[in-house]
Amino acid sequence: MPLDPHRLLGLAFASADALFEIDAEGRLSFAVGATAALAPGGETALIGRPWRDLIAEADRPMAEALFAGLGDGGRRGPVTVALAGQGAAQLSAFRLPQNGGRTSCALTFAPHAAAGPPASLPDRRGFEDLVKTALEAGQASRQDFEVALVEMAGLSQAVGSLPAEVGAALSRRLTGALRAESHGGAGATKLGEDRFALLRPKGAEAPEGLAARLSQMLSADGRPLDVKATARLVPLEGEASPTRVVRAIRMVLDDFIRDGAQLGAPQSLSEVLNQSIRRTLDKAGALGAAVAQRRFRLVYQPVVELKSGAVHHYEALVRFTGDESPFPLIRMAEELDLIEELDRAVIEQAARRLAQEAGGDLKIAVNVSGRTITSPAFIDGVLKLLDQPAPTAGQLMIELTESYAIDDLPQADRHLRALRDKGVQICLDDFGAGAASLDSLRRLAIDVVKIDGRYVRELQHGARESTFVRHLAHMCNELKVKSLAEMVETPEVEDAVRRAGIDFAQGWLYGQPSEQPTPPAPRGGARPAARRQGAVETWG
Repeated sequence: MPLDPHRLLGLAFASADALFEIDAEGRLSFAVGATAALAPGGETALIGRPWRDLIAEADRPMAEALFAGLGDGGRRGPVTVALAGQGAAQLSAFRLPQNGGRTSCALTFAPHAAAGPPASLPDRRGFEDLVKTALEAGQASRQDFEVALVEMAGLSQAVGSLPAEVGAALSRRLTGALRAESHGGAGATKLGEDRFALLRPKGAEAPEGLAARLSQMLSADGRPLDVKATARLVPLEGEASPTRVVRAIRMVLDDFIRDGAQLGAPQSLSEVLNQSIRRTLDKAGALGAAVAQRRFRLVYQPVVELKSGAVHHYEALVRFTGDESPFPLIRMAEELDLIEELDRAVIEQAARRLAQEAGGDLKIAVNVSGRTITSPAFIDGVLKLLDQPAPTAGQLMIELTESYAIDDLPQADRHLRALRDKGVQICLDDFGAGAASLDSLRRLAIDVVKIDGRYVRELQHGARESTFVRHLAHMCNELKVKSLAEMVETPEVEDAVRRAGIDFAQGWLYGQPSEQPTPPAPRGGARPAARRQGAVETWG
């Protein structure tokens, strides 16, 4: 069959909106298709222009890495890029063998996207969400994926030794390279100073090739850096659900962060799951036994009313052993579906403590996960506790954590209203930590909003934090919802919080968590030392 150029062009436009060619000097030597969207004058105006003129500045490092990684006969992409004018497009590139270094490119416009993916790498939660979304779409399209675990030993030390501008340029170049290697240009995340994870189509390339290509990007002023890149692959295959896959990957990422290059290279999702299960069985069994046998204790931290300085309530915090943070065990409880049992055990213990002072002034706030609050069995159990002969109505508060994990907000709202009808106040924890918190405030019956501590701790120094907290306090006042600031550690922060209009405050300024509910020391008395920077406020 004779090769008809018009037929080839038709086939190309069946999957793309615009085609162009880049010569060895990085300039457009050919353009055809819907090119008017790229430049006034269309094809004629594009010839001779640098390809960088077509793509938004933030996405140029990614496109540059995409082109740099092409060998003869190689195809890369698609990745989503923001265009220099407006909108976004999927970019794919191909290099014909013995073609003088010219690169053939195809653009498919994304008319409903104002921009491509962010130029920075998504955080870990965003990466896990992307993995789940990609797997769900892949099930329908029969596309398989893998996760590449990349370690660049010595990277942070090398970047730190460079002048600031050179180091920043290297970081931008490396970010672009990581994005170019990932699914859609958005499936990469930074796990630590020298460790990264990439979601990409299965079988894209051997890990040695990936590591070598990334190593090529690690130079400053033309000199290679003393950085060793290695990569391991975890295929995401098998019949497991996307949710289960994400849980397994979460455990693998934890291991990679901890062990780095020592981590092995699992051959399948089943092996990943088996390794994770074997590794956590002992811990999970011990945690389940501790919860079932109530082998934990509660400690109490005061929450004060800023106007009067009096204690409003105490937050109950879980401790399993000593004074160590329970966060790793609680996270494991969430991952292994033990969190509802733990929440129930904690609330029962807090109710027993309140029953000892029934009718008194003691109020206790207990943390309940967003995963738990939609459970009818949990709510029925709490309502029965409130109907006991020694009632705790009016003395119990529930602090809703992980509101982003609520998958049925109407059900959660019905449960919270049933609790409020019994006199239980509801506090929304970590407000401002994510978009879900605003939606939760809008759709759930809430009495108190606890402002995320990262905004409070820097309140006295940052105008942005001050503006955010002040407007949040005003919004709560308009909604007739009380506001609570956590991580209040110094008199200066307390004064800033009070001036912002916040109702309640909590933090080491008023006392460390203690075995018995203990009011703060008198204002003139000794105060506890401020909590060290970066310490974690643990919850029960």
